Amino acid sequence: MVPRYTPKDFETLWSSATRYATWLEVELAACEAMEDEGLVPKGTAAAIRAKDLKLDPERIETIERTTKHDVIAFLTHVEELAGADARWLHRGMTSSDVLDTSLAMLLVRATDAILERLDGFLKALERRAREHAKTPMIGRSHGIFAEPVTFGIVLAGHLAEMKRAKRRLLAARAEIAVGKIAGAVGTYAHLSPELERKALAKLGLVPETVSTQVVARDRHAAFFTALAVVAAGMERLATNVRHWQRTEVGEAEEHFTVGQKGSSAMPHKRNPILSENLCGLARIVRGYATPALENVALWHERDISHSSVERYIAPDATATLAFMLDRARGLVDNLVVYPENMKKNLERAGSLFFSEAVLLALVEKGKPRQEAYVFVQRNAMKAFHGEGTFRANLEADADVMALLSKEEIARCFDLDHALRFAETIVERALSEG
Repeated sequence: MVPRYTPKDFETLWSSATRYATWLEVELAACEAMEDEGLVPKGTAAAIRAKDLKLDPERIETIERTTKHDVIAFLTHVEELAGADARWLHRGMTSSDVLDTSLAMLLVRATDAILERLDGFLKALERRAREHAKTPMIGRSHGIFAEPVTFGIVLAGHLAEMKRAKRRLLAARAEIAVGKIAGAVGTYAHLSPELERKALAKLGLVPETVSTQVVARDRHAAFFTALAVVAAGMERLATNVRHWQRTEVGEAEEHFTVGQKGSSAMPHKRNPILSENLCGLARIVRGYATPALENVALWHERDISHSSVERYIAPDATATLAFMLDRARGLVDNLVVYPENMKKNLERAGSLFFSEAVLLALVEKGKPRQEAYVFVQRNAMKAFHGEGTFRANLEADADVMALLSKEEIARCFDLDHALRFAETIVERALSEG
């Protein structure tokens, strides 16, 4: 994790201290379930808890330098602190019972922290979409002026996208909230399915349907892919902000704070640095989906080729996404919108965006569509090249005037009619769960 892009709560969540504390939670939950099954003396887990063990990550890592095995080093340290009672821990278990179950717990906690941030981002989008539901602007396809939209509709599109991303993330959370306490190759040779169910329930998890020595990694692949989609959605918004802030567009820009500097050389600069940062970080989060997919194909009941990958991607992907959501919420909350520049850009289009309305009017008069298209396009292209206005050109075209009156042409140039469903579209995004 890069400190610059790591929220404090994620720094704590993925620390060595939290990791080892979570391992101990798993061991004690399993121990309590074993007590219920009569495999371990009653009160063992309670006795260990009562000692309020102060795990020392440095001591564990010192032991690991000899054992070359992190879980054995952890258990050795626990025995140093807890004494004889600790001999009952890990009975019939394998390392992956601890590692995969604890990873699931940490991923669930990370997801909950991400979901909380995502809700804040959604609220910001909702507020701004409602605010600008009727603010007209030119829509663009291929980066080129198309037909009018409203800024609220544009933001509502991002809102709907992020709501879908939230649903996927919730599904991924459910899929990843799975552990295993099933022994060496998942057959419960010295445990039982009921013992596993009880232990995992204490930890907020459910058992893997068919575990091997590990929880199946298709679950993790789906999880990291869901994170990537959230990041991609933020990148799309950030890309739009970068375009809106371009000098020759000027429709919206990031808030420029007092004392902020845009360039070390050019004092006049106001750059979309937040949006550019979001685009860059999205590449990182998206990039982690691929190694997660490659982790699915492990050898037989297990290998550890996935382990090193997950030590990187679990902290990095979740922390980075959380940072991005914090940044994206602030970006939207403080986005400076220039409706007057949106109006100017609409006017720059010279009403060419009403071309479809004219085309349809000619078709409704009985003209074949492709012939009508030629009539409209030739007048639009004249206007595009500075030869009169689009409307004046239409009114001077004998083929067009043979079918349409000036009043009928005028009705085609109606912005309010073109945007009459804007609030309906925005409301649909707002009301969707």
